Amino acid sequence: MSGVIVVLPKSEDARNMKNLLARNGIEVAGVCTTGAQAIAQAENFNDGIVLCGYKLPDMLYSQLKEYLPPGFEMLLLASRYTIENGLDEEGLMCLSMPLKVHELIGTVSLMLENIQRRRRKRREKPRERSEQETKLIKQAKELLMARNHMTEEEAHRYLQKCSMDSGTNMVEAAQMVLMMKG
Repeated sequence: MSGVIVVLPKSEDARNMKNLLARNGIEVAGVCTTGAQAIAQAENFNDGIVLCGYKLPDMLYSQLKEYLPPGFEMLLLASRYTIENGLDEEGLMCLSMPLKVHELIGTVSLMLENIQRRRRKRREKPRERSEQETKLIKQAKELLMARNHMTEEEAHRYLQKCSMDSGTNMVEAAQMVLMMKG
C-alpha cells in the first residue's frame, strides 16, 4: 500500500495542502509538521510520496529523504532560488513556490503512476528457483532426452507445455514426468 504524506512546518499549510490534493482526487495518508512524524507515518506503508518543504522544525529535507523507507519518493517544495542554487540530490522531484495547482497535481499523479509501475514490475518478476527445483527439472529433461530422443530444447518445451496444460508450474510438471519413468 502506498501513501502520500504532506510534511510542512505550519500545520495550517499542511492541512490546506492535503485539502487541495484531496479536491483533485489524490488521497493523502498523513499530514505532519516534523520530519520525525513523517518517518513514523512512512513506516506504515510499502511505498509512497513525501511532499515536504525545504526546512522542517527538526531537520532539513535531505535528512528526511535519507531516513525514508526505500519505496518512498520525495517532492520538495522550495523557492526557485533554492532549487536553482544548490540542490544536487538524485531522485528528488522539485516544484518551485509559489505553486501552480496544475503542476502540483500533475507531478504528484506522475509520481504515483511511477510507483504503481514499479510495484507491478516487482510482482511480475519471476521467482528464482531453488537449486533442488532446478535439479529436478534437469533430471526430467534428461529422462525425456534419453527415452524420447529429444533435444534439450524440445524436452524443455515439452515440460512447459505439460505445465501449462495441467495448470501446474514447471517443477510439478518435472515431478510428474519423473514419477512416470518406472
